[in-house]
Parts: sequence; structure tokens; C-alpha cells
Amino acid sequence: MITKRIIPCLDVRDGRVVKGVNFAGLQDVSSPVELAEYYSANGADELVFYDITASAEGRRLFTDVLCETARRVFIPLTVGGGINTLDDFDRVLKCGADKVSVNSGAIRNPNLIRDAAKRYGDQCVVISADVKRVDGMFRVYARGGRDDTGMEAIGWIRRCVDMGAGEVVLNSIDTDGVKQGFDLEMLQAVCDAVSVPVIASGGAGCIADFVTLFQTLPRVDAGLAASIFHFGEVPIPALKAALAENGIPVRLA
Repeated sequence: MITKRIIPCLDVRDGRVVKGVNFAGLQDVSSPVELAEYYSANGADELVFYDITASAEGRRLFTDVLCETARRVFIPLTVGGGINTLDDFDRVLKCGADKVSVNSGAIRNPNLIRDAAKRYGDQCVVISADVKRVDGMFRVYARGGRDDTGMEAIGWIRRCVDMGAGEVVLNSIDTDGVKQGFDLEMLQAVCDAVSVPVIASGGAGCIADFVTLFQTLPRVDAGLAASIFHFGEVPIPALKAALAENGIPVRLA
């Protein structure tokens, strides 16, 4: 049986992990290297490292912090932020990433997904979609949730998977940092549209939210969160023990 994955997210700005609410009001948390090392040793199944201002600032992702982070962890590492070309894919993978997450770069050039999948394999390409409800429609946002693209999200995500994305991270802007539970409606729509693994992101506030997620939407492959892990509100070993007690398959240490 395939186990559900628990994935801490490191949102990195200027070399530090930060966290906000609804993609705004960012506050300093910690060193990404120290946090990554802690999570690697305490039961996380994977890590996601986002340079959250690279796209908005029109620059390449920080590589020095990424290289040091990759050296310290022994679980899969997905990296995103400022990924616009195949050279960016190559650079990040050489820094130690296992998978590369693309968002704004794919919106500007959808062929980037197809070209990256051909060169590195579908399993290496992750489409990260920042999605918000606008006038009753799921809308795709770019540049770290700053720009409304006007694109309908479910069709966009399906298109990305058709072009070769091997995994989807669905970031609900509506529930991000609110800690009232994952966006089950939005996640259901994505799960119905694609056959690749779907990672739920945005809204986790307690252990029960993960239990509800996996029991309600068994097609969801992983739960991603940030502040509840960063601030010790939900220890990953306790979360996994609770999931196992509720019959949800997880990897236990």
C-alpha cells in the first residue's frame, strides 16, 4: 500500500524561512538549513524549498542556501522559485534537488514543462499552482500569488500534466495560513482532473485536518504545511501516529 507523505514547506526569502497568511504579511521564522536538517531527522517524508520572491524580483533562485540545505537532508527535496528555463532546471538539480517545481515560468512558457519532462523525466517536473476563487471560478495566480492570470485553474493543471508534469502541488490562496483545514473542494476538483500524485497545500491547522484530508480525499497523495510544523504546533511523529491510528498508511520511523 502506498503511504501518504507529510511534507514541510520552507518558504525562503533573502535566505531565511518566512511565513504569512493568504500569501501576505511574511514574518521571519528560521534558517532553512537548520529547519531542513531537523525535519529530515524527525520523520518528514520530503521537503519543499520555495524561493518565494525569485519570480517577483525577476532573479534566479538562491543557490548557496539551497546547496547547503541539500547537503544536510536525506529525504527527497523539491525546489521552486524563479524557474524559467531548462538551464534553471539543470542548475537546481545540480545543487541537490530531486524534483523541480515550476509555476510562473510555466505560465509564461508552457513548453518549459514538456521540454523539462523530455530531458529529465516526468517524475522530476512538479507543477505548483497558486489558486484562488474569483467570481465563483478557480483562478491561477502567478508571481507568488501576486498576479491574477485570468486562467481557469483546473484546465490549466490538466494541461500541465498532459505536457509532462509528474506531480501537482495545489496551493489554495484562500486557505493559506488560515489554519481552518485544507481546501477540500478545490482538491477534489484537481483529483478528478488528473491521474498523477496531488499534494495538498494551504490550510492545515491541526492533526485532525490531515486525518480529514486523507479520509475525505483518498486520492490526495500528500499533505504539505509550514507554520504548524515550524512553530511546533504539530510534531510530525505525533501526526503520523494519529494518521496510523486512523487507518491511514504512513511511513513510521
